[in-house]
Amino acid sequence: MSVLLVEDDASIAIVITAALEAEGFAVTHCDSIAERDRLLGDQSFAALVTDVILTDGDGIETIGTVRQLAPAMPIIILSAQNTLDTAVRASDTGAFEYFPKPFDIDELARTVRQAVGSSSGRAKAEEEAQVQGLPLVGRSAPMQAVYRMITRVLRNDLTVLILGESGTGKELVAEAIHQLGQRKTGPFVAVNTAAIPGELIESELFGHEKGAFTGAVVRHAGKFEQAQGGTLFLDEIGDMPMQAQTRLLRALQSGTIRRVGGREEIAVDVRIVAATNRELEPMISAGTFREDLFYRLNVVPIMLPPLRDRADDIAALARHFLAAAASEGLPRHSLSDDAAASLARQPWRGNVRELRNFIYRLALLARENVIDAAAITALLSGMPKSDDGRGAADLESAVSGWLADADPPAGTLYDAALAAFERPLFISVLRRTGGNQLRAAQLLGINRNTLRKRLHELNLDPLQVVRPG
Repeated sequence: MSVLLVEDDASIAIVITAALEAEGFAVTHCDSIAERDRLLGDQSFAALVTDVILTDGDGIETIGTVRQLAPAMPIIILSAQNTLDTAVRASDTGAFEYFPKPFDIDELARTVRQAVGSSSGRAKAEEEAQVQGLPLVGRSAPMQAVYRMITRVLRNDLTVLILGESGTGKELVAEAIHQLGQRKTGPFVAVNTAAIPGELIESELFGHEKGAFTGAVVRHAGKFEQAQGGTLFLDEIGDMPMQAQTRLLRALQSGTIRRVGGREEIAVDVRIVAATNRELEPMISAGTFREDLFYRLNVVPIMLPPLRDRADDIAALARHFLAAAASEGLPRHSLSDDAAASLARQPWRGNVRELRNFIYRLALLARENVIDAAAITALLSGMPKSDDGRGAADLESAVSGWLADADPPAGTLYDAALAAFERPLFISVLRRTGGNQLRAAQLLGINRNTLRKRLHELNLDPLQVVRPG
């Protein structure tokens, strides 16, 4: 059997050729799209192994031509562009497998053998989708494993359980599965089961009828009904009370729900994505989590790595958050290489969430346009708030830097400055208080109603502000 290898790096081509020949394949090698198409037009191949960036174009964008020339031939895609975008684009072509570089050469050879011998190797041609605004950042090996798992669940409705420490970005993965999957035109409904009182969680999930309990003055559609045709994300599933676990299991088994106080069985069509930062198996042994519910949820587990295991991504994440902070009105900065290296050496026990909050604080307080390692060290050690006036100088520097960029018209300076700094101030305080508006108002020294009014005017939702991610 013959395999066509399209790879413009000669050293990689030699290694792949040797591995495939050891598996008994005859390998034909070329380094361009034009030569690939000529070869496919002249002869048949059992499989195609192709790089993405080639001498004359993009190997993924031209897969449509390959499908016309060899509709049933399985395709394995290789790429050094290790982003979720590339993984999704590869999946959208119907490729048999996607390998980010560097890859295990033995695994690649085994995969080619499986592709040739499997009926599923006849990948179905699909129109390529250009996906914009993907929410995940990182090209490290641990994130590549996450991306590959995400692409495996995009074309089906299998239940997904996202596991990982607090702050690793579990909701972002859930949103990616929804946005990139076949339910993207439906609603994405997220519910943090740990944030809902135990006596209200069934009403929140399944809804209630008018008069079902004190305070139920109107019929209420629960999260299942709100997510009809889309995705329901159940965050912190390990904190769900046992009674609610039982009703959730019944809903998953039957595909129907019943509102609290109701008699009607309502059919629901939702994809379930759940997440937890807790270890569920010990909870099963302790009798605090249902074993049968665990198996219902744990169909496709996706384990998110802690930030300490993906230090290679920290610089990219930091620069991403600096840009996001600037888009929200904070001063615009860039990050020096030594500053990025300093950030990568930190433990970040709160994971991506802790890094994000730190970068936003840095964006507000940094004095220079280019943030260096000294600025990182100073903020990490806690800027002194003593009688030397350093704290006031930091704020003055931040205001001066903002003025240099903003240049507001005369007569508008006071309102413009408040608009620029009030929003990030409220965001920081809400995150510090976990979204508790009473504590936030006390910390700010303002009336709670005033805080609520300003949050509404600034279009800030406290629950959205403190979401993981």
